Amino acid sequence: MTSQPASTLRTRLVDQAASDLKENRRRQQELAEKLRMLKQEEALLVDILKLAERYESLAEPSPSPSPEQASAEPVPTGTRSRKASASSSTGTPARRRARTGKPAGAAAKGKSRQPLLGDLLMSLLAGDDEPRLAKELRGELLEKHPDRSPTPQVVRNTLESLVAKGHVRRHRQQRSVMYTLEESGRHALAAR
Repeated sequence: MTSQPASTLRTRLVDQAASDLKENRRRQQELAEKLRMLKQEEALLVDILKLAERYESLAEPSPSPSPEQASAEPVPTGTRSRKASASSSTGTPARRRARTGKPAGAAAKGKSRQPLLGDLLMSLLAGDDEPRLAKELRGELLEKHPDRSPTPQVVRNTLESLVAKGHVRRHRQQRSVMYTLEESGRHALAAR
């Protein structure tokens, strides 16, 4: 065996290892990006659940059905949906009354309703056709609405929720994510 074939074999092995290493790192980066997106989605879902719990305690009980509705829609006894049992365990009118000292819904009636964060963000985006950073939007929101102080993560989650609904478009520029209002977002704002 001569030195020529051994060096060729060594070169091929080194080239293959370098190629495999490059592919490995590319896949690691891809998985890290997927993990980052999943963590962001998890944070959004946790925030949605927290909001749902908070607003569930403020919700008014639905009016009792009329006699015609009660007879038209028989309710089977002994069966409850998982959703009904979960909501009733934490937000019954008696529990709300016990926490607040007021009848259910009275706490919600006493306060004036603030506009939703998503509506405020869409109105800020409507004022500008250029893509905007979530950080800029939060700063303007704090300036125009000092009574509101959402965290940067809540602003980003709300913007991503609006993206999912098709009201806002996400733009990526290098490592930055920017947002603009879609036409459907303008229609949603006009409808409110």
